[in-house]
Amino acid sequence: MIKPVLNAKYLQLLPLISALLFGALFSSCKNDKKAIDDIVTKYHVDEDRAEDVTIIYSEEGITKVRLFAKEFIKKEAAKPPYTEMKEGLKVEFFDDSLKVISTLTARYGRYYEEAGNVIIRDSVVVVNEKNEELHTEELVWNQNIRKIFTEKHVRINTPTQIMYGQGLEANEDFSWYRIKKPTGIVQVDKEKMPE
Repeated sequence: MIKPVLNAKYLQLLPLISALLFGALFSSCKNDKKAIDDIVTKYHVDEDRAEDVTIIYSEEGITKVRLFAKEFIKKEAAKPPYTEMKEGLKVEFFDDSLKVISTLTARYGRYYEEAGNVIIRDSVVVVNEKNEELHTEELVWNQNIRKIFTEKHVRINTPTQIMYGQGLEANEDFSWYRIKKPTGIVQVDKEKMPE
């Protein structure tokens, strides 16, 4: 059996070697602030995420609106904070009897809760109970005043005609609307014409 022999010279160097190893160990654990920030940004720590979300809005116990979103991302750190729906959304509007009176679909939505505005973009379609369809690329829905607006090109398909225009104002369930700059031929009921 071999016994280790410690020389007195090595025993004197032991504290120095320990100090060097200790220093090397802790200097290698130093955190780079940029690397940490990159990791935090990569994983979106400032976001709340949910999938397959259904939100029901009611007034005095009566359901008024139901929203479906495949992906729901709440960004509290943004100025102003907003909720994003990147993977599409569908909104159903109800009357007092819980009958769906209109629907809104789009590929993208962003909700600013403080202002009560929802910006809806990309293949926006609104259909009312008269089977009239609004098609546009962008729409703003203000929940406080219960109206929808756009300055973009619009197309409205009705059972009897197709209307075009630049801009639109309507109530949120699309039962009433006004095209701001209509183009093309529009049919008018003779009885509703002023004399």
